[in-house]
Amino acid sequence: MKPYRLQLVQALTNDDKKKRMEFCDSMLEMMEDETFICMGASSVRRWVKHFKDGNTSIEDEPRSGRSRTASTERNEERVDEIIQDDCVTVDTIARKLGIGHSAVHEMIESLGYRKVCARWVPQLLTEDHKGQRKAITSELLQRYRHEGDDFLLCIVTGDESWFHHFEPETKRQSMEWHHLHSPSEKKAKTVPSAVKVMGTVFWDAEGFILAEFLEPRQTINAARYVQMLYKLRSALRDKRPGRNIIILHDNDRLHAARLTLEAIAKMGWKALPHPSYSPGLAPSAYHLFGSAAWTTF
Repeated sequence: MKPYRLQLVQALTNDDKKKRMEFCDSMLEMMEDETFICMGASSVRRWVKHFKDGNTSIEDEPRSGRSRTASTERNEERVDEIIQDDCVTVDTIARKLGIGHSAVHEMIESLGYRKVCARWVPQLLTEDHKGQRKAITSELLQRYRHEGDDFLLCIVTGDESWFHHFEPETKRQSMEWHHLHSPSEKKAKTVPSAVKVMGTVFWDAEGFILAEFLEPRQTINAARYVQMLYKLRSALRDKRPGRNIIILHDNDRLHAARLTLEAIAKMGWKALPHPSYSPGLAPSAYHLFGSAAWTTF
């Protein structure tokens, strides 16, 4: 109960009439405030009886109850040890210590822990891989500083991907403009078609150059890839004449095969160095196939 309410009850039960009248006047002024909330009749009767019995304190009296036996320093230490040793759940910790879940949550919070998910990456790079990646990217940046945009315009990149005959819209692609109180749309969930074909796409800083699609249920190997490179050379002669081509592809097995490297050297091209286990540095992986897999070429 709020203190001013209890003071009102104390004043009304006071034997001094003058004090009762003074307090009533001050309470009338308070009641003019819109935020003032009157005490219920049952609460008034209960507190009048409380003060007439000689109890003048308005604080809560201590009550008997079950003592805190779970959230102890020893249990906190054991919780800390269990969390550091293994990836465990609150239920596992509670069963190991024989205490309740709420106590475990309280101790975990006091220890400053919070449960987070690990960030998934394509590959955990070793120190050698990191050093190789840094060296190659530094070399490419140095070439760009010296040659400028001419260096970028010589780069032709490409990669392979599966293309479904039907690709459903993503949730973001299906977003529509609505008024604040417009009813939300409902759409049935769809999945990509079972029929798909393997496609290889080549492009550069100025746009699309060549796309080749295999027959259904066929995959690509080094020999087929070399055939596509010769088709790419013909397309470049028409669309990008007179350029010194630098081919950029990841170090997939068919890209790094001896047959592929010999064909690139025979055509007078140069292969841009690509660090191991770094698919994120291949432009097609995040610039092209992320948005063009559902586009018809």
